[in-house]
Amino acid sequence: MSQHDAHARLAVSTVIFALAPDQADGAADDRERPTSLRIPLVRRLREPGLGRWALPGGWLPVGEALDAAAARTLHETTELAPKYLEQLYTFGDPDRSPGERVVSVVYWALVHSDEVERAVSDENVRWFDEDALPDLAFDHAAIIDYALRRLRTKLVYSRIAHALLGERFTMAELRRVHEAVLRRRLDPANFRRTIEASGTLIDTGERLAGTRHRPPALYRFDPAHSPVASPSPAPTAPPHAASATASTTRPGTHSKEPQ
Repeated sequence: MSQHDAHARLAVSTVIFALAPDQADGAADDRERPTSLRIPLVRRLREPGLGRWALPGGWLPVGEALDAAAARTLHETTELAPKYLEQLYTFGDPDRSPGERVVSVVYWALVHSDEVERAVSDENVRWFDEDALPDLAFDHAAIIDYALRRLRTKLVYSRIAHALLGERFTMAELRRVHEAVLRRRLDPANFRRTIEASGTLIDTGERLAGTRHRPPALYRFDPAHSPVASPSPAPTAPPHAASATASTTRPGTHSKEPQ
């Protein structure tokens, strides 16, 4: 069979980001702990890449829409149904999978820590800190790196942090989201001034109960500000990636291990 007669297989995979409190910290309240960005991975149960960790995903059936396939494979693998599920990029290097040509349409999802507690977690599905990932199958390390750069870019100009928080949150919780994503500490006073000047928050008039100190104010995002407005370009494409395709945000709803 010539290379012109062979056909590529199409897969859908998802990079999932969630925040988790740093259990090594001594704070008694999870709201007061530093947070880290975590990613769930699945262990491959067959070749190629038997035993290695990979992104959750599945093959794309002929009659299924991309967004529906992303939501389905994500739920089948992790039982997660994130509110933020967006198409990230299409990866199609001819040599990204041994033995056959596989093109992967990759989505990314953001979930709140409460959703993480309800997700599947067993010997073949595990959450990892984004700065302590294991050796990954195929080009999934490069995919995650691109998703992280995209997340950091969007954090600056959009309301994307909303997907990692509850409906109401303190200024400190919002700051810790930014710190976890950017991987650096931020000055609390400067952060507060910047956020207040942005006009993206509404003070609910309520305060967080049960804290050891003066109860902090609770905020919510102003719905007039879109969580996914995108005035800036995406980061530079990763090597060997195919053309990028943006999609709108829509609700998300153990597959056969695509690449």
